Amino acid sequence: MTQSDIQKFVPLKPQWFHIMLSLAGQEQHGYGIMQDVLNRTTGKVRLWPATLYGSIKRLIEADLVEESAERPAPELDDARRRYYRLTSLGRRVLDAECERLQELLRTIRVKQGMVTE
Repeated sequence: MTQSDIQKFVPLKPQWFHIMLSLAGQEQHGYGIMQDVLNRTTGKVRLWPATLYGSIKRLIEADLVEESAERPAPELDDARRRYYRLTSLGRRVLDAECERLQELLRTIRVKQGMVTE
């Protein structure tokens, strides 16, 4: 995978970014992703089911996310749940997006006189 393959996804759509960030630390099911985004953004971003699952479908088609076959212990799981994880490409794209956002934040701070270059 080349850098240009990664850059074609950047900047990420906001909902894609939040979904991928939720999957950066661990595999998650859809409801877990929705709750993680809601909690992490203190309620400012809410992914409704149609948005979430439509985005997950497109992320899978783009090879950024894949469905996981691994499952928690049966007593901790619901058989109807589908679990998702980042692919290696998805992880590299998320890293590139995070770098882009960090650079944007540095630029904002310089422009506002908060830091010097």
